[in-house]
Amino acid sequence: MSQLVPPESFKQLFLTDNPFIDVRAEIEFAEGAFPSSCNLPILTTGERELVGTTYKQQGQPAAVTLGNELVRGDIKDDRVSAWCEFARSRPGTHVYCWRGGMRSNLAASWMAEAGCEVPVIDGGYKALRHYLMQLTDSIARDTSLVVIGGQTGAAKTPLLRELATGVDLEYHANHRGSSFGRHATDPPCQVNFEHSLAIDMLKVTERHPHRTLFFEDESYRVGAVSVPQGLFQAMRKAPLVIVDMPLAFRVERIYQEYVVDLRLEYLALYSEDSEDGEASEHGERQFQLHLLESLQRIQKRLGLERYKVLDGLMRTALSSGEAVAHEAWISSMLCDYYDPMYQYQLAKSASRQVYRGDYAAVLDWCRDWLQRDSASTASQSD
Repeated sequence: MSQLVPPESFKQLFLTDNPFIDVRAEIEFAEGAFPSSCNLPILTTGERELVGTTYKQQGQPAAVTLGNELVRGDIKDDRVSAWCEFARSRPGTHVYCWRGGMRSNLAASWMAEAGCEVPVIDGGYKALRHYLMQLTDSIARDTSLVVIGGQTGAAKTPLLRELATGVDLEYHANHRGSSFGRHATDPPCQVNFEHSLAIDMLKVTERHPHRTLFFEDESYRVGAVSVPQGLFQAMRKAPLVIVDMPLAFRVERIYQEYVVDLRLEYLALYSEDSEDGEASEHGERQFQLHLLESLQRIQKRLGLERYKVLDGLMRTALSSGEAVAHEAWISSMLCDYYDPMYQYQLAKSASRQVYRGDYAAVLDWCRDWLQRDSASTASQSD
């Protein structure tokens, strides 16, 4: 019988990025997994569908018989070999399936027969996910939070990353949080976003117990994913500090991130498997489409006339490639669209605002807040 790992051990597994073998089918893995898990199915998606159909039509004994017929001989040997190779190269490997039932226990028993024993997660994927979702809710409920706001381009994210207890939602969402914020690579699915965020929060709170967590002032939606409801509600009630930076600084920062860096992302993405100029040209085209389509998505909010002006400025900039041309449409976007929208939102949170200053001043204020946390914790322990 395989060693079953209970929920009280899950915390340490996530803190140490413990390796997992996920023996669910590929389609299940794609719908959600964990950062340190590797998908090595005991039944592929197609095989699982056949077994599932048999189960519904003929019952469990017939489904088990079919599963054993599908995974035998060389197929079984290859799968067991892959599991054992993974486990031997990554000490501490655990195995899980959907609910910690037949698939994970069978995989572990086959591995044991091959001389490679691994523990099985009691409750499987569902239990691990339940633990992380409860963790997010408890941290949001029981931990002090501070939210960092400011106009677009004020460098809120870099400031957050300078703080020991900063939690970067945009990193986990693979999105910068604005209409133009999508990266060249795909965002995670909602479930994987929730998992990586929860593990990050666990690690931060474990390294810095009883300290305030800092978040950037985000909408409920961050690109393709949503902030967990409990956390978002806690953020809406938390003290708010505002970063104020000059327009010229913000224009330069947006140009660097949304034009220079994003273009390099696309060029790198499309040149990974090719050294010829065609891949580079394709990357350039995709980068330009990214900007033009991002602008088009907010056409209704801009109004037709303003959209036409900005579209013209952007196309001129993309054609010339000159920084000053890009800065023209960026400046117009900030002054005529983003800034008025942010000021409107900011007015609704006036009662939560506790400090306002430039980048350096806000960073100092946040660090002072953390020092007060530390002093308070020390006095309570004396």
